[in-house]
Amino acid sequence: MEQTAYLPHNYEEKLKALNAVIWDAAELKFAETKSAKAMTDFLRQEGFTVKEGLAGMKTSYVAEFGSGHPIIGILAEYDALSGLSQELDVAEKKPRSGTSCGHGCGHCLLGTAAIGAGLLLRDYLKAHPDKGTVRVYGCPAEEGGSGKAYMAREGLFDDVDAAFTWHPATMNAVATGSNQANIQAAFTFTGQASHAAASPEKGRSALDAVELMNVGVNYLREHMADYERVHYAVLDTGGVSPNVVQEHAEVLYLIRSKSNAEAKRLYKRVQKIAQGAALMTETSVSLRFDKAVSNLVRNDTLAAVMHEAMVEVGAPKRTAEEKAYLEKFQKTVPEENILHDPGMTPLLDREFLENLIKKDRFGEFIVPFQPNSITQMGSSDTGDVSYVTPLAQCYTATFPIGTTAHSWQWVAMGQSPVALSGMYYAARVMAESTKKVMEEPALLDRAKQELSGRLGGTSYECPIPKDVWPTKYAKIK
Repeated sequence: MEQTAYLPHNYEEKLKALNAVIWDAAELKFAETKSAKAMTDFLRQEGFTVKEGLAGMKTSYVAEFGSGHPIIGILAEYDALSGLSQELDVAEKKPRSGTSCGHGCGHCLLGTAAIGAGLLLRDYLKAHPDKGTVRVYGCPAEEGGSGKAYMAREGLFDDVDAAFTWHPATMNAVATGSNQANIQAAFTFTGQASHAAASPEKGRSALDAVELMNVGVNYLREHMADYERVHYAVLDTGGVSPNVVQEHAEVLYLIRSKSNAEAKRLYKRVQKIAQGAALMTETSVSLRFDKAVSNLVRNDTLAAVMHEAMVEVGAPKRTAEEKAYLEKFQKTVPEENILHDPGMTPLLDREFLENLIKKDRFGEFIVPFQPNSITQMGSSDTGDVSYVTPLAQCYTATFPIGTTAHSWQWVAMGQSPVALSGMYYAARVMAESTKKVMEEPALLDRAKQELSGRLGGTSYECPIPKDVWPTKYAKIK
């Protein structure tokens, strides 16, 4: 299939150039200044009304075209990752000069495809002005910043009838099941400095407190549910002089569970352990809430619409050159990684997926739609949107089967024809999915009823406190 089957050729060329700008900028959470400007300038030139700097984030935006309901949101991301600088198209780890960051999760592609869907829907709404409104949501800081949670907290999705998004991946599939809620916070301990040899009894070690907290949490693991996770990273060890009792120390904790309520419960237990560590060491502890995201509320009604669009549009077919390119990068990972690639979506039958991969190592297939209640061991701020409005997400094959997100391989391939074809495919799928619900309002009604049923009469409560606002990278990275 030619790439031009997905979008008009001139649209593809514009989107290819936009993706290159975002890939090259490779900006971290809440600092995506060049990327956001490139996107908003592009959207204004294409006739969208754009609002910027929303929900306390300078790099957020909402671009709108059309009028009236239904209002359909297309979610865009564009933040990069630290420590993943990589030369383009080089099949070995080779950082590029001038930056330490890279698009290891493909958000350059993600955001660009969302705009591509916006272009197709703008054209559709010009021909059918009574069908509603499309909004492209520029969502900063998915990587550790919870940008969409802030946007949801400030009501930016309250009048949206449904939302679609996608994510670069190694195969084509509609997202099913759910993922985890999480809470991230830093615990800072303060003690009393002293000479570690001459007067240790006068010192109160903040580093001891951090270590005891970590030990306490490690004992907690036996009493956590199987689906829960707790991770930590020591941010401050109190200095580099072992002959000084450390007066200050800090540790960052990330707590995950399958729902907001359960994550909050586990978070409270971790806080008690921190308080206990402070008591044991006669230090004090303060807490700095960093961020949180909600678990995903699945919507099988909307997911089925998106899967239907994926099948109707048809997945990209690889040329001989593209297959050789994919193989070059597949050789950088173990063979077992290729056969056991989970494809970023939970399947009830892993053997079935392995057989698909054995028949096609280049990701030309579409994974069958299998609604399920599996909770993936990861988190995303799309969960916060899913509490407010029905949401569906697809994955498309932009990278080789066997490679993983947050890797140098994904950075290296971020402007390749393989990645671009998956990006164009995603843009078309999101546009066609939107057209389906605009043309058949009953689908939206069913999706909203499903969401209401899954929430069980509850309403969205943002897991980020009202007095917490986004911060750029500082100590917490």
